Amino acid sequence: MPKSLVIVESPTKARTLARFLGSDFVVESSIGHIRDLPESAKEIPADLKKEPWARLGIDVENGFKPLYVISADKKKQIAKLKQALKGVDTLYLATDEDREGESISWHLREVLKPKVPTRRLVFHEITKEAIERALNTTRDIDDRLVTAQETRRVLDRLYGYEISPLLWRKIAPQLSAGRVQSVAVFIVVRRERERMAFRAASYWDLQGAFAGSSGESFAAQLISIDGKRLVSGKDFDDRTGLLRQSDRKLIHLDENAAVSLREDLAQADWRVIKVERKPYTSQPQPPFTTSTLQQEAGRKLGFTARQTMGVAQALYEQGFITYMRTDSTTLSDEALRSARSQIRSLYGDQSLPAEPRVYRTKVKNAQEAHEAIRPSGDIFRLPESLRGELESRQFRLYELIWKRTVASQMEDARGQRVTLQVQGGDAVFQATGRTIEFPGYLRAYVEGSDDPQAELSDQEKVLPSLSEGEHLNCNSLDTTEHHTQPPARFTEASLIRELEKEGVGRPSTYASIIDTILRREYVSKKGSALVPSFTAFAVSRLLEQYFGDLVDIRFTARMEDVLDAISNGERESLPYLKSIYFGDDQIEGLSTLIKVEIDPREVCTIPLAIDSQQRQMNVRVGKYGPYLERNGDRASLPADQVPDELTAEVAEALLDKGNEPTVLGTDEETGKTIYVKTGRYGPYVQLGDNDENDDTDEKPKMKSLLPGQTPDSITLEDAKNLLSLPRTVGIDADTDEVIVVDLGRYGPYAKRGNDSRTLANAEALFEITLDEVKALFLQPKSVRRGQSAVVREMGPHPESEAPIRLMAGRYGPYVTDGEINASLPRNADPDALDLAGAVQLLAERAARGPATRKSGRRAASVKSSKPKVSAAKPASRIKKARTGAAAKSASKSANRPAKKPVLRKRRQA
Repeated sequence: MPKSLVIVESPTKARTLARFLGSDFVVESSIGHIRDLPESAKEIPADLKKEPWARLGIDVENGFKPLYVISADKKKQIAKLKQALKGVDTLYLATDEDREGESISWHLREVLKPKVPTRRLVFHEITKEAIERALNTTRDIDDRLVTAQETRRVLDRLYGYEISPLLWRKIAPQLSAGRVQSVAVFIVVRRERERMAFRAASYWDLQGAFAGSSGESFAAQLISIDGKRLVSGKDFDDRTGLLRQSDRKLIHLDENAAVSLREDLAQADWRVIKVERKPYTSQPQPPFTTSTLQQEAGRKLGFTARQTMGVAQALYEQGFITYMRTDSTTLSDEALRSARSQIRSLYGDQSLPAEPRVYRTKVKNAQEAHEAIRPSGDIFRLPESLRGELESRQFRLYELIWKRTVASQMEDARGQRVTLQVQGGDAVFQATGRTIEFPGYLRAYVEGSDDPQAELSDQEKVLPSLSEGEHLNCNSLDTTEHHTQPPARFTEASLIRELEKEGVGRPSTYASIIDTILRREYVSKKGSALVPSFTAFAVSRLLEQYFGDLVDIRFTARMEDVLDAISNGERESLPYLKSIYFGDDQIEGLSTLIKVEIDPREVCTIPLAIDSQQRQMNVRVGKYGPYLERNGDRASLPADQVPDELTAEVAEALLDKGNEPTVLGTDEETGKTIYVKTGRYGPYVQLGDNDENDDTDEKPKMKSLLPGQTPDSITLEDAKNLLSLPRTVGIDADTDEVIVVDLGRYGPYAKRGNDSRTLANAEALFEITLDEVKALFLQPKSVRRGQSAVVREMGPHPESEAPIRLMAGRYGPYVTDGEINASLPRNADPDALDLAGAVQLLAERAARGPATRKSGRRAASVKSSKPKVSAAKPASRIKKARTGAAAKSASKSANRPAKKPVLRKRRQA
């Protein structure tokens, strides 16, 4: 009997869906996208490799036609789907109902070429009722959504493939630019610039403790003297630390004035001059959208955006929540009935409004006709009923979603706000209080708290009942100093909120954007705060100066508007792509801008401050990292130096100290001095100087510091241990070869003849015994030199289902799916890596394409073009070599073509 074939994106979703469909349906998964633009040269068909546009994968001269290729890891799955298509009478494409899902369905239809009726099956939750409704309301593929997704993909490719190579040449290798990624980096850099420009100010006030006839005490703060308001932080200019304006109606107390005022008020007569009570109403927040879920999960559960989306995806695919990529705050009628029923049974009729609450989406560029994120089904499952069914993170996120959904349909919280003003002499103090008379939705959900019942008391601040004119006792008066604070750094949650507010990108992409800028080391985390690197400063400066629209927030937001208009059929894709790439009467196109002459030294120089002798200090971003520069003098920056803490005083101290070595002590055996130094590759210890060696051909012995050691913390004994390397462990009697251990470029290792092994940790350098190291060499070939050991099985790839493993390689930890190897970022903790992070690393590595190396002939030519001069050679030979190099350089300069003119870009109004 003929059956119907249903294709979804993921195996998990397929298994869940199969539970609700009968034996007349076969459910398979595409394992994500089956086609995409080529990610490497080997994926480009042979007959197209010589085309000028082949590297881009987009024929910009022929209507921006994309070249779609099927990656090798998807060919087996496509063959499986084609086989499953045989003998069925209907094909249902049940991918997600958004642009990406619509695109996957379109590609499936294009590749599979079904000869049976093909229908689009869409649903927002995986429940029996939802699937039955979807089967009765199938539709065709929405070509407008497909075109919008393709336009976005083409734009992302044009930006990334045209700008990223320029960053490699002008700043440093392995950098990347992106349509939204670069704007996110710019926003973080802009905030750090504000912090660097910030100048703190201080001001003082008084805090008093008062009590009425009842004896109940309350605290109040000084707000005015003789009718003049006391200054607060908002009155100061962030850039100067001075008051914004000289206002005679403001009083700015310093410490002496505050102490003097306290003494003057010691004998004052105190009375209540104002009692004001006002009712207030607090309304619940709407149900979660993608963006608000990521923000709140970050604040309350400590989840990263990536973790939140990964857990939410798992909950959706297992049928516990509705679709997690949505801008909508709408709830279906069934969801409203379920929420109201549970409110009545759990919290009583008094917590239930007469009518359901209706929320309007306020997000700029909101798209897709989904519901808000809510528990699935016509009857929400209570969190406690799922405690044993869900793993910890899934349970916590489901509970958060359930609470927010139910609270969104509950009554307002109501209470009273009370303001008391107390006067003594010319000074007026004020206290504010708040009481909750009816908790309403707060019984289910309190913003920023995981325990609503315990948090209710914190929502209240009760003041004693007092009357105007009532005399008070002053129990104490204390002076308090306040300092203005710089703008707070972004966290993941606040950066997501900023991107959403500005209409930049889509909420469904925020997690991957933040993950990318962290992994590319444009941004690092200090606690939960996002701190930009100096490389991010250089990249943002280059893009601002030469590609202004790339980091212009309004321009990028308008781009999202255009993509929405294309998805609605209101605009055409091709004219827009032409204007972006080739330019029009308002903007210069990307193809023109990438030809602009860029001075790498200029963009890599970050002006810092003027030192005490009026000399300009700059941060320079070099090939091996950032460093300080002043009139030709250089100084390394500490590895943990954050931009806004590099003050003029800190920079001047580092430059004055320079890279002078620190003397740790003397080596008793040789009588030579032991130093700790910092070079372009990092800190190291050194035994002696050139002039301490009898033989001038002998160079001082040097060893890099071990992980965790710093120039400030290393001791003389530590340095002696390092300089004792390589250490001979003994002779292997079986091979009659000496075994030594040493610290190499890629970490600690043991060597026996031509064979070597990586040591587990740095301590083994000094502790490993002969028997232990012999056992290491007896381990299977899977951990031999040039091969790797499996550290941990990460799980199956969500698309290919290939097993992903965390490996210990010769050059450090990496992940692999059997076809692609991706190294972990520097300083990354392998133990903290999860499956989602491993998948992202593999995707990033695949996007860069295969590593390339110069041919031996070319490499030899390049190598020989620069004379190599040994320190031991006579000065005359050194001079001759340098003269030869200078002559070659002059010859090259004479034959170099004239610089290209700098194009000035017109900005769109």
